[in-house]
Amino acid sequence: MKPADAASQEREEAWIGDAVLALFARRWILTNVRCMDAELFTAMTSNQFLNTISNPTRLESRIGRRFTEEGLEAAFAFIEAEVLPQFLAQTKKVRSGRK
Repeated sequence: MKPADAASQEREEAWIGDAVLALFARRWILTNVRCMDAELFTAMTSNQFLNTISNPTRLESRIGRRFTEEGLEAAFAFIEAEVLPQFLAQTKKVRSGRK
């Protein structure tokens, strides 16, 4: 099924990108935090956080498009380069503000 217009296509790509971001976040948390952490997962994938980088739908559509065109590892590399540094910087600010 082909999207009727560019906005529909962007939403469809974002739907896929959201799932890819969720998978990346869960894998990253398990590897780096070494336990399941729903609060950290929610913080990393929330529209509130994504909005600090770009329009959440647009950002997730870029992830979805990368996945569709180049595969999972390329989408993960995009997230690692574009999303993760922002998340880590914000997390560091929040932690330092709590001390």
